[in-house]
Amino acid sequence: MILSPRDVPPRVAFGLEQAGVHPLLARLLAGRGVRRPDELDDSLARLLAPESLLGAGAAGRLLADALAARQRICVVADYDCDGATACAVALRGLAMLGAAPDSLAYVVPDRAVHGYGLTPAIVDLACQAACRPDLLVTVDNGIASHAGVAHARALGMQVLVTDHHLPAFEGGVVSLPEANVIVNPNQPGCTFESKALAGVGVMFYVLLATRAELRARGAFATLAQPRLDALLDLVALGTVADVVKLDANNRRLVAQGLKRIRAGRMQAGVAALFAAAGRDPARAAGFDFGFALGPRINAAGRLADMTLGIECLLTDDAGRAAELAAQLDAINRERRDVEAGMRELAELTLARLMPESDTPPPSALTLFDEAFHEGVVGIVAGRVKDRFHRPSFVFARGADGRLKGSGRSIAGFHLRDALDLMSKRHPGLLLRFGGHAMAAGCTLAAEAAGADPSGGFDTFDQALRQVAAEWLDAATLTRRLRTDGPLQAEWFNPATVALLDSQVWGQGFEAPVFCDEVQVLQQRLVGEKHMKLRLRLLGAERDAIWFGHDEPLPARAVLAYRLSLDEWNGRQRVQMVVEAAEAD
Repeated sequence: MILSPRDVPPRVAFGLEQAGVHPLLARLLAGRGVRRPDELDDSLARLLAPESLLGAGAAGRLLADALAARQRICVVADYDCDGATACAVALRGLAMLGAAPDSLAYVVPDRAVHGYGLTPAIVDLACQAACRPDLLVTVDNGIASHAGVAHARALGMQVLVTDHHLPAFEGGVVSLPEANVIVNPNQPGCTFESKALAGVGVMFYVLLATRAELRARGAFATLAQPRLDALLDLVALGTVADVVKLDANNRRLVAQGLKRIRAGRMQAGVAALFAAAGRDPARAAGFDFGFALGPRINAAGRLADMTLGIECLLTDDAGRAAELAAQLDAINRERRDVEAGMRELAELTLARLMPESDTPPPSALTLFDEAFHEGVVGIVAGRVKDRFHRPSFVFARGADGRLKGSGRSIAGFHLRDALDLMSKRHPGLLLRFGGHAMAAGCTLAAEAAGADPSGGFDTFDQALRQVAAEWLDAATLTRRLRTDGPLQAEWFNPATVALLDSQVWGQGFEAPVFCDEVQVLQQRLVGEKHMKLRLRLLGAERDAIWFGHDEPLPARAVLAYRLSLDEWNGRQRVQMVVEAAEAD
């Protein structure tokens, strides 16, 4: 681990401070690329215009026509938090724009049975759920669903694809499904500035475009225009939970959602999830979305049925929402148990791969065990990646007998592009694949078992290692933690913690991590795997904790740490949460 300080342009930091930004915050923001005070304006008026999103206008016309004709609309969701929130936003938004309740329906694939996306089987399922809908609307999926879109069109349905994933390539050319309309910031020809828009964000923009189209048609001449900003709590939740880059536009969406939640304006299901997680919505932060609410929604799609998560976000009945949130909480506890067991198996597998403690890991890691659960492979892949700083794939055997894997990557290794190259080098290895730079998934083709007794796993492992060896060098494979330098003694107080917690941090706009030299006065193990510390820093004694670390520190060390509040018996104390250490 190398602690690497961020570059902070002094003139930029000074300019932000002169504009009224808190001195500490000015330094932190300048180190994250903020250059002008107006970039900190998180008002709705500063959101990118819907008309700049390719296909949004056409989608608005398509939906406006469907609403006018009272057509049956079925939303095809995905089984993660982004897909669940996007589904809830679509159904709530269309109802606000005038859709009759009996004209709306949704379906969500079962991860183990149907796999990902708009498949022909899901189209048939939608026909059962909505008595053959007139219009299918995909959310957080569909950009690579050629067969599913074709099947729906053959049955006489119109198809609107709203997605944010990268489209498929065939013969070196981008291949798009033959949908009536596609809205995706990552499709060719789209100049929308925020390529990091989550699936729920894409659907929110489609609703904005639909409202604009209805307004142009005079639909609100006698009726009040619906306030779609009431959906921003869901948009914020899905955006953070999907770990997309928090660029300026996404930060505004999240900031607006957090403001509404803190003010008590949120869906009943969101309030119930806060309660189930033991979090206070009045002090909501992006951390709550990523580590408390998001995992509870995701757990339904991993181990049970994402319908539970979607229904929790759709109901307006507080009692019903509380019941569903409690079920999601229980499923999430089960998910943690399953994950813990898989991590133990992964540790044993890795021990076989690297029998000596000083054996460097290969450039990429691929794991499989017959006991692995396919609903948790992505989480375990992320844990392995975090521990070894290597692109990592974890496979489980699906209900259809095929090996299904989920991968997580490091900066400098585009995982989806790696899969694309592997599919070209080894035709027939991958039945399907997709994803992003940092996260991707794939299914190994059964045909690969003919030449590979492992069902394609060994071939995949070797192919991924080969690409990693070609693309990654020693510098990229060295873990680096970017820090914000030392923290002045005057900022060690609860007010600073509250200031930092009020900001929007996340992927690509990381929460502050400070770095200081300390003297270790006391250290003891708590809970068998956490190190509780008493430190001397800048002449004052400080409390600290290092979660998941059980090795003692030397008498002096350089620590990278976050700030948090430790509350006990009504008292608040600032606590350092250690992220990494270097010997002094």
